[in-house]
Amino acid sequence: MTGFARESGHLPDGAAFAWEIRSVNGRGLDLRLRLPGGQEALEPALREATTRRLKRGNVSATLTLKREERPRLAVDPAALDQALHLALDLAARIPGAPPPRPEALLALPGVLRAETAESDEAAEAARRGALAAAFEAALAGLVAARQAEGGKLRAILAGLLDEIAALREAAAAEAAGQPEAQRARLLEQVAGLLGEGGIARMPPERLAQEVALLAQKSDVREELDRLAAHIEAARALLAAGEGAGRKLDFLTQEFVREANTLCAKSATVPLTRIGLDLKAAIERLREQAANVE
Repeated sequence: MTGFARESGHLPDGAAFAWEIRSVNGRGLDLRLRLPGGQEALEPALREATTRRLKRGNVSATLTLKREERPRLAVDPAALDQALHLALDLAARIPGAPPPRPEALLALPGVLRAETAESDEAAEAARRGALAAAFEAALAGLVAARQAEGGKLRAILAGLLDEIAALREAAAAEAAGQPEAQRARLLEQVAGLLGEGGIARMPPERLAQEVALLAQKSDVREELDRLAAHIEAARALLAAGEGAGRKLDFLTQEFVREANTLCAKSATVPLTRIGLDLKAAIERLREQAANVE
């Protein structure tokens, strides 16, 4: 869900602008706008456009404006009259003093001031429309950047699912031999406690009952079946494409649950080792799934 896009240009009044939009991973959609003063009216349209195009990610959008026109200067008649009156009165009191110069009068504080243009609602609406259209263009660039990243991410996720599927098959093969391994271990324990002759004296049905009980406690067929179903569901989500992120988040939690149970039920070192490798692969899948929208 990472990406960057920039869109710049000029507004109808000549002001230069630039939009910069960045996104990073996020569980939901969080948009942060940085707008210059006076542009707050843009926010509702920008948020609506973002939620229409994006579903997840921490998105920050920054607008910079640079006005190229120079401020219009105007003379304050009252201040000029007062300054001229004082200058002429002073010149009359000084013999041979030249008359006051215009540039000196204009340099006096308050005589010359910057004139702010009156607000034109039609012009402001045109400005907002141009800025919103440029934001949409930048947003389209961000979506394209995220889609390019998503194409690479799809291959990574597919590879991780293949790895998990292979580990699941290895676990199934190893788990098939667990009852026999448990029987051999039980016989070894009984022989250690009662001696070789103790095994012969032990009722076969009792021995079979104990082996069956151990096999039941270590049966991981349900966990393996659910893992297979989760793998297929994850592959279907990748094939569907849009809006898979949240569902993948949920599925990875289910993957973790099944792997933990498999390790807890393991009765052999090889199966435990496979279970740990499975948990490591699932953790990598979970980390990558956080990048999916």
